Amino acid sequence: QVDLVESGGGSVQSGGSLKLSCAFSGDLFSVHSMGWYRQAPGKEREFLAGISGSGELTTYADSVKDRSTISRDNVRFTVFLQMESLKPEDSAVYYCNARRSYRFANEFGYWGQGTQVTVSS
Repeated sequence: QVDLVESGGGSVQSGGSLKLSCAFSGDLFSVHSMGWYRQAPGKEREFLAGISGSGELTTYADSVKDRSTISRDNVRFTVFLQMESLKPEDSAVYYCNARRSYRFANEFGYWGQGTQVTVSS
């Protein structure tokens, strides 16, 4: 059973940055593509960024692609999301996802419990 634990969320002022981490356990990390999603109150969960098992491929949503970097450490079984120039509309619960396929436009795979990010103006 895959287990995902996010960390690194918190409160930050507009224009600031955060680096989220997600620790993976329970299976072979390098065969899983990893994704970051977020869900704001009253909104559906949305995809932000994804990375292939090897780390060679990455993909981003238009809303964050110029401000975010996804990366992974296949030795420490961790995936990261670095976000810059944060805006109040980035406030949400951020979730980590693990899946076998490099397709992120669905709710498949394993999910962490999320970490709250709050951006104040």
